[in-house]
Amino acid sequence: MTRYILTDIEGTTTPINFVHQVLFPYAKSRIAEFLQSNIALPDAEQSIAETEQTMQNEGAAASSIQEVSAQLIRWIDEDRKHPALKRLQGLIWAQGYADGSIRGQVYPDVPPAFRQWKKQGLSIGIYSSGSVLAQQLLFRHSTEGDLSGMLSHYFDTGIGGKKEESSYRAIANQLNLPPSEILFLSDSAEELAAASAVGMPVTQLLRGEIAPCREYPTARNFAEIDCQAL
Repeated sequence: MTRYILTDIEGTTTPINFVHQVLFPYAKSRIAEFLQSNIALPDAEQSIAETEQTMQNEGAAASSIQEVSAQLIRWIDEDRKHPALKRLQGLIWAQGYADGSIRGQVYPDVPPAFRQWKKQGLSIGIYSSGSVLAQQLLFRHSTEGDLSGMLSHYFDTGIGGKKEESSYRAIANQLNLPPSEILFLSDSAEELAAASAVGMPVTQLLRGEIAPCREYPTARNFAEIDCQAL
């Protein structure tokens, strides 16, 4: 019996283009100025130090804030999941959400599904490669209103990579639920495989031109998901 819904963001609750065509360019155009203006901010200091350490480990020069900014911009272009970059992106996006420059995009079928699942007594959580802060901001400031009150947990790659079985086992342990009672929703075949391997039922979202996986149930949107049947 399903007691918990765990869902991905990109390609599942939210168009992939929102992340790559809105969020990433927004942070990329502001990251250098943000570091210059907030260099004494503890989170910025930590991110700068972590970036410099990685640059040195990888044989790159890290002698100025300009070089650090340039490296962070390259990581955005590469979609690198570096904790320093994710932290800074979250801080920059927070400013954009606060002043209305950004609104989190969700598919229109998401809010009614969330409400229906909550009415059925299910809990809902998010697992995304974006930071917990970035996840919270997206759902709090969404185009469909504040959806954060319907979400119980947020997980990012601090708990492990999304293609690793151990991550889903850790999430189940943290929720204190057997994996068999957690339904995982994603468009990614590799993520679905990792979750399924630890005993989670899964459903693949086929939004856009995603190729269906024959091994798993599929749905074109959240309205097609019957949690009671899983």
